[in-house]
Amino acid sequence: MAFDGITIAAMVKELNDYLAGGRINKIAQPETDELLLTCRGPKGNCRLLLSASASLPLIYFTQKNKPSPLTAPNFCMLLRKHLSSARFLSITQPSLERVIRFELEHLNELGDLCRKYLIIEIMGKHSNIIFCDEDYKILDSIKHVSSHMSSVREVLPGRQYFIPQTQEKLNPWNLTEETFHTQVLSKPTQIARALYTSLTGISPVMAHEICTRASLDGDEPTETLDENSKLHLYGTLNRILDQVKEGDFHPNIIFRDQIPVEYSVLPMSQYQTGHTTKGYPSVSSMLEQYYAQKNIVTRIRQKSSDLRRIVQTALERNSKKYSLQLKQLKDTGKKEKYKVYGELINTYGYGLEDGCKSFQALNYYTNEEIAVPLDPSLSPQANAKKYFEKYAKLKRTEDALTTQIAETKEEIQHLESISASLDIALNESDLVQIKEELTQYGYIKKHSIGKKKTSVKSKPFHYLSSDGYHIYVGKNNYQNDELTFKFATGNDWWFHAKGTAGSHVIVKSSDEELPDRVFEEAGSLAAYYSKGRTAPKVEIDYIQKKHVKKPNGSKPGFVVYYTNYSLMAVPDIQTLTLIDD
Repeated sequence: MAFDGITIAAMVKELNDYLAGGRINKIAQPETDELLLTCRGPKGNCRLLLSASASLPLIYFTQKNKPSPLTAPNFCMLLRKHLSSARFLSITQPSLERVIRFELEHLNELGDLCRKYLIIEIMGKHSNIIFCDEDYKILDSIKHVSSHMSSVREVLPGRQYFIPQTQEKLNPWNLTEETFHTQVLSKPTQIARALYTSLTGISPVMAHEICTRASLDGDEPTETLDENSKLHLYGTLNRILDQVKEGDFHPNIIFRDQIPVEYSVLPMSQYQTGHTTKGYPSVSSMLEQYYAQKNIVTRIRQKSSDLRRIVQTALERNSKKYSLQLKQLKDTGKKEKYKVYGELINTYGYGLEDGCKSFQALNYYTNEEIAVPLDPSLSPQANAKKYFEKYAKLKRTEDALTTQIAETKEEIQHLESISASLDIALNESDLVQIKEELTQYGYIKKHSIGKKKTSVKSKPFHYLSSDGYHIYVGKNNYQNDELTFKFATGNDWWFHAKGTAGSHVIVKSSDEELPDRVFEEAGSLAAYYSKGRTAPKVEIDYIQKKHVKKPNGSKPGFVVYYTNYSLMAVPDIQTLTLIDD
């Protein structure tokens, strides 16, 4: 979700809770577009991070300190000169703008009380932190904006500060029902777009949320709305604004496949199937967790990109080889025909004349008469020998191809299992064993000289079922082998997606008879952690671990079993609890 006006309103409430009447103790500028204020307020000491980054503008409380440059930038020095020990008089948000205004009181060089404003604008690439005097004249800003950069507003020392009204949006606090109908819903566009392009502080995500709560499709055009729908939509908007006005915020992050996809300070009803929601005690903790986890996912995707490329290249190469081998195997089907030709020549060829190109003979295998081609330059015995040699060659080719096809198919299955492991990797330690496996099987060249073996700390996923049973899921082939053949005991239950790459899932039975719900939940885990996770349902094989065998010399993660049960599982694991070991 964008850092919209509603999120800003929640942040302003949090800022007032922590800083109202408090003082600034320390000012640092760790980055060219960031400030880190150490403050003391009603709830004790705290650090406030203000970022005007074009890619990720933010403001939130943090426990982490950031190193500052040895020489403080000019903007930081100016703030230290005026705002050291300054007291917070008020923290406000004009209208529902993406602007936070800190009103500060401090003593000047003569000991007189003075008032200043520190304003942070969170507006994407136009974000800025601006320092003004009591008359809103700009003293300085973290980013200078000249007339060459913007024709709307200069942000330079000596200029008057104002919030640019570039989009002529309506103030939601002053919105009447008539204005809503005539100026918002009269736009010839989608309903959600009409909301976020007309009202200050409303992001596209929040506009769709308003539509969802009003039981409307935000992608439908405004002209489809009848009077009752318009009235209901206006009422829904006002209920959300009342919630914002009352400070009734509930910071939360919405996850899909354990990846954060959205955050909000209000409950979001538009995310249902396939999503989970986790609440947070404050806006700051929500923002810090959201962007920290987003960064982890992004970093893992980046770090695994080389491994993915290696696996994908090998998969494509082996798939082409597999297709070619199948075609070649099909061609060896001619061998029996050559064998029959040779036998028929030996049986009936004694009376053939030299230079004969073919002859008719009864095929005693099928009791049909066939034409046997001959090379007229060769004797009948030489023709028979030639056909027997062709048969022998194709027979050798068939035997070799049968072995090669089995090996190639096994190679493809192995690579698909590695690809599935990359899909569920959540941190760097998860990638270590995958890289080790790729190196062991020759997909990555070994560079062992002068390098120490990496200590692997990655552990399998550990879930707790609704009935309190412990379920473990391997993250890669090495962990699958470890779980199945070293961790699991004979009467534990083993689950795996049928006919597709996926994780081994172990349910610790403690030699008890398991409830049906445990089998369903373990099946859902096996479906979710497989290549079939996007399907509505996945067929799962399950069996007691004592019946699962590993052939000698087989690749990691490969097992065989000859009797098993099956179930159809939905790849949905929202009801299960992930335990952080």
